[in-house]
Amino acid sequence: MKTDSLTRRRLQVRGVVQGVGFRPFVHRLAREMALTGWVRNGVTGVHIEIQGDADKLSRFAEKLIIAAPRLARIDEIITEDIALEKTASSFFVEESACDGAVTTIIGADSAICDLCLKEMLTPSDRRYRYPFINCTHCGPRYTLVRHLPYDRATTSMSVFTQCAECLTEYTNTEHRRYHAEPNACPRCGPHLKLYDAKGQSLMGDAIHETLRVVRDGAIVAVKGLGGFHLACDARNRSAVDTLRRRKMRDEKPFALMMLNIESARCWCEIDEEEAKLLQSSERPIVLLKKKIGVDDIFPKIAGGMNTLGIMLPYTPIHYLLFHEALGRPSTHDWLQQAHDSSLVMTSANPCGEPLVIDNEEALRRLSGIADYWLMHDRQIVSRCDDSVVRANKETGGPLSTTPQFIRRARGYTPRAIRLRCTGNVPPVLATGGFFKNTVCITRDDEAFLSPHIGSLDNVATRLAFDATVTHLLKLLDVTPQAIAHDRHPDFYSTHVAAALAQRFSVPLIGVSHHHAHIAATVAEHHIDEPVVGLAFDGMGLGDDDTTWGGELLLVDDARCIRIGHLMPLLLVGGDRAAREPWRMAASVLAQTMTAQEAERTIARRFGAQSAVSTVTTLLLRAQNQKSLHTPLTTSMGRAFDAAAGALSVCACMSYEGQAAMLLEGLAHRYLDRHSTLPADTSLYRIDESMLSILDIKPLLASLFDIDDAEYGAALFHGTLIAATVDWTDRNARRENIRQIVCGGGCFMNTLLARGVERGLSARGYRVWQSRAVPSNDGGLSLGQAWVAIQMLIGNQ
Repeated sequence: MKTDSLTRRRLQVRGVVQGVGFRPFVHRLAREMALTGWVRNGVTGVHIEIQGDADKLSRFAEKLIIAAPRLARIDEIITEDIALEKTASSFFVEESACDGAVTTIIGADSAICDLCLKEMLTPSDRRYRYPFINCTHCGPRYTLVRHLPYDRATTSMSVFTQCAECLTEYTNTEHRRYHAEPNACPRCGPHLKLYDAKGQSLMGDAIHETLRVVRDGAIVAVKGLGGFHLACDARNRSAVDTLRRRKMRDEKPFALMMLNIESARCWCEIDEEEAKLLQSSERPIVLLKKKIGVDDIFPKIAGGMNTLGIMLPYTPIHYLLFHEALGRPSTHDWLQQAHDSSLVMTSANPCGEPLVIDNEEALRRLSGIADYWLMHDRQIVSRCDDSVVRANKETGGPLSTTPQFIRRARGYTPRAIRLRCTGNVPPVLATGGFFKNTVCITRDDEAFLSPHIGSLDNVATRLAFDATVTHLLKLLDVTPQAIAHDRHPDFYSTHVAAALAQRFSVPLIGVSHHHAHIAATVAEHHIDEPVVGLAFDGMGLGDDDTTWGGELLLVDDARCIRIGHLMPLLLVGGDRAAREPWRMAASVLAQTMTAQEAERTIARRFGAQSAVSTVTTLLLRAQNQKSLHTPLTTSMGRAFDAAAGALSVCACMSYEGQAAMLLEGLAHRYLDRHSTLPADTSLYRIDESMLSILDIKPLLASLFDIDDAEYGAALFHGTLIAATVDWTDRNARRENIRQIVCGGGCFMNTLLARGVERGLSARGYRVWQSRAVPSNDGGLSLGQAWVAIQMLIGNQ
């Protein structure tokens, strides 16, 4: 071809394009189109120089987008024409370039693909029953990489030297294992062993022995992609009871692992969207509606809940356990057939501490909980718990196509969230809150949320928090220009933020808790106008240094004004009131009755509680004078607790949010028999004297006279939804705003979230809720980062 008809073009492809088979895809595409040049990994993404006819080069760029590998995500292709290379005669893959600032990111961990699964289950294949099979379409990424660019030398696989056969695959640009960095086989890769409590490996096949002890009722610590699970037979009540006792998790629901959709459908209702989530490469735990009789088959798994958390196998080890349970079938038909085997798979995080990831650590920290340990010698670099989601079942609109996160971690971390930013955007590190902590780092127009870290109430979790901050800063190659944090002065995340601001000599920006809840959704959905924010959660420090949690806010990026709140309730005993719903119910009685009536009713309803006399005295005294022991709170979470206490649903909680979840479960059961939730608009008042105050104490007081807990729970939800819609509508009309944002942990309640959305949508409002991050405190760091960015940009 004459050189005067050729063009040479340089392409920089940004996005998730490393570790996903993008370079071999580019190589194959270029050769198919008879183009010359090269492709390589770099710190800004994938770099390509391509030469050929100009029309072909345009088609090549189009195909990069429409035919990209399934795990790839292309955010941008930057192109420029450059000088021809007259001697170019082929297309090849160059060594990675490591110079410059990192502006790309590694992909998330992915479930085993169908091709690898079938190879692993084919007796004649050299990787038959090999528990670490993978390719560029599947396997670990984020959990084994130390830094970019993503090459074997920068991962925990660097200690495993590939055998000749694996190396041939790894260097063959036409093979799907070309530069699959965890590539290995039984001859050269990691190995799996089962250990007893003394740290001694058991003789025999590790998978076979694991299944044998599980069937005997044992609890096994299973090392996965981002940490250990504690596993047992879900149908063995004794084993489940033992696991609960040893893990000190009396009632909090467990997640189950089932073989496939067909198996899960035996116990849960699954629609098309839920099926997609279950079978996606991310493989989250999906909350599914239980069928009748499930709690009889799986006792003590998720008692009192209307949903069951189900996940499908996502590692080779998981599939091998089910393969063994079925007697090692040689065909693949069993993969699509219903099977009754099911495993409890709960995070190995004793006493609320971080997920265990190291072998020696597992033997030490899980001693007394696990009976056996199924472990391998591939190091986990970064802990990453299972993600938990529910399908969004709203009709129409953008929210119907994406799930709602309860916990965002494996499969989604470190996937970027695109921000509404242009120009020079200063990078920010946000340290999140106290409960359900995550951290967020921004880089240009992208926000990167860490995996779920947990509550910062113990030394181990705080150390994990510190390690996460260090790892993400290194992985993203970011030096923050500001540190954002929750305004609460006592949070560990606040203390770390102050230290980091001093270390980097950058501004320290405190963000109000409920402002951050609303800002997270504003950032995610690129909302570019003022919104009315409904911030409903359990607690957060307000601008007046009191405990907020039922707030109506006017938010315009960095600007936040409180325009309304719930009528306060007395918080008896501080933090104990958040764990003992009967105290909040007693508070309602004290605030809605005469002193004598309240004293008698509290004694009659809650006399079994040892602190009832003290609580009654404090409540009645608080009616006349302020007390440190009975502060006021506007928390919606505490209102849910009061309702649960009034209906005798839950007097004391064994885990955070239990009372509200049980209340929601009862309301769902009512809805199973009725078409709508009952609502009584006479049971709330809206006071517009100064701030707009929503008073639902009449509703809460009415629940004490209801004997049918299901009806009472339904009435509470239905009336609360009506009150919230009415209250929000009045204030939004006064502020002339049509955009409503819902944020905070209470909007994890599907009845509340969907009811408020439907009610406000029917009145002509556009309602936004979090989808890319949890609406609970797991999303706070994104909101903090967004507010900080807006403040920095505004000061430029």
